Amino acid sequence: MKIERTTLDGVLLLLPTPHHDDRGLFTRTFDAAIGEELGWEPFVQDSQSRSRKGTIRGMHGRTGRGEAKLVRCARGAVHDVLVDARPESPTFGRQLSVLLDDEKFATLYVPPGMLHGFQALTEQADVCYRIDREHDPAEDVSVRYDDPELAIHWPLPVTAISERDLAAGSWAELRARLVGAPSGKG
Repeated sequence: MKIERTTLDGVLLLLPTPHHDDRGLFTRTFDAAIGEELGWEPFVQDSQSRSRKGTIRGMHGRTGRGEAKLVRCARGAVHDVLVDARPESPTFGRQLSVLLDDEKFATLYVPPGMLHGFQALTEQADVCYRIDREHDPAEDVSVRYDDPELAIHWPLPVTAISERDLAAGSWAELRARLVGAPSGKG
């Protein structure tokens, strides 16, 4: 498995080597030895979502210890987006977008402290998450997918988004909460 560093501190792209034959293909999607070698906490929970084309899920994160996760698209394709929400990080406030699909089988390692979201690019997209700790709803934070300061580029018109995501706050509000900077609201 090839490991590529990205433009965000600590975010990695894991690229397996699928083996093709007349039956189809076989590929490894997870290897605990890689995580151990990189010093990751053990992963304790697997989750999966299914979204229809144009759906946006995000931008979600966790406070406290945060959570690390491995994200991959098992069916279809998604435009996956991260925003570094770690005030101590040299890439704080920057974003990264990558294509995750069921052809290259790339897995994105997302360290704790990131905002994460994606948009489904195909008629159906199944996204799998492997998380290093149990979910605690009390630690949930979110920023609106269309926050003007972040100006995230979503490649398709939005066809569906949850009420929770529509009610999310701004990047300025979350940044103020994280670092004590003024949010611009009076």
